[in-house]
Amino acid sequence: MKQKFDIIISSCIPLPLDNVDTDQIIPARFLKSTDKNGFGQNLFRDWRFDKEGNPIKDFVLNNPLYSGCILVVGKNFGSGSSREHAAWALAGYGFRVVISSFFADIHRNNELNNFILPVTVSENFLETLFKDIREDSRTQVRVDLPNQRVTNMKSLQSEHFEIDPYKKHCLMNGLDDIDFLLQNKDKTEQWEKMNSSMEE
Repeated sequence: MKQKFDIIISSCIPLPLDNVDTDQIIPARFLKSTDKNGFGQNLFRDWRFDKEGNPIKDFVLNNPLYSGCILVVGKNFGSGSSREHAAWALAGYGFRVVISSFFADIHRNNELNNFILPVTVSENFLETLFKDIREDSRTQVRVDLPNQRVTNMKSLQSEHFEIDPYKKHCLMNGLDDIDFLLQNKDKTEQWEKMNSSMEE
């Protein structure tokens, strides 16, 4: 799942629903595993498949018109339980970017920790993007992490998005928290030596 981020240009999968919670992203019955692998196949399980396991044709992930590594969703995405498995499922399915007008804080951080970039946009940007995707399923979005800009390539509407500088550095360099600490091991040891000598 560790992938360096720079600029991503992709078509989108639209899910124009508000208040999608983590139990809808990955139902609780699939949380037994502590291994990240395999969760993608159960992403939005109860919306994608009926009780017999047959694909529900009307659900967007089963619609061949839509593809891409960008998920576009309504506001308040990832509310409810703080389960990290929801981010595992999104990453396991292949999403690299999620665009919404509002993310639940814990889920937003879980996405970042699993190399998914949550991009918060205005309601107007989101509404226009949903409209453009409805009109043309091939509509692409350009996500420029270095410059923190997201652009609807059809309307050319563009917005700046916020991201924590530390998380930005980690995404751009393909680092998780442990990788970052190991990368800065020499600096940490130098700081410890300096402070231990001051105490003496």
